[in-house]
Amino acid sequence: MTKITFSAELLKINSRVIVHLPLEASAQLPSRGLVMVKGSANGVPLHTALEPDGKKSHWFELDSSWLEALGVGDGDTVRLEIEPTKDWTEPQIPQDILDGLVADASVYALWQDITPMARWEWIRWIRATNRAETRASHIEVACSKLRAGSRRPCCFNASMCSDFTVAKNGVLLDPTSVIA
Repeated sequence: MTKITFSAELLKINSRVIVHLPLEASAQLPSRGLVMVKGSANGVPLHTALEPDGKKSHWFELDSSWLEALGVGDGDTVRLEIEPTKDWTEPQIPQDILDGLVADASVYALWQDITPMARWEWIRWIRATNRAETRASHIEVACSKLRAGSRRPCCFNASMCSDFTVAKNGVLLDPTSVIA
């Protein structure tokens, strides 16, 4: 696949600074769901997961170390050159999910045996709720499914945004409508 080159304005949603891909750039990716890419932003190497936005595009967060390395902030424009990769990075496991996994050594061993891409998908499925009770239930169900031999989650819309700190009802929030 050829490299996808585009510019994007950095947007702030709540306390997070994100890059929201233009539809034309996202359309060149192999999936409307989660996609791992490598490339560069303003010449700084990147290797990150692009999350679906629920509107047929993608986004990713730039944390403070990225912003510092790029010398940019909210409202600035960055130049990106990306391409999909099958080389998945390890996801950061939220503490409540990690606690659920390590509570049973056999489940944690199964978790370590699945691919990084599958771990990303399980995390997305678990966090695809805004209610703490439902999230806790998702963790229990994920552990049960892993014990039963399921290596990937099923039965959820993989093209929706599952991060409720930046989305509502599976759709990325409009930064202009968010009160910081």
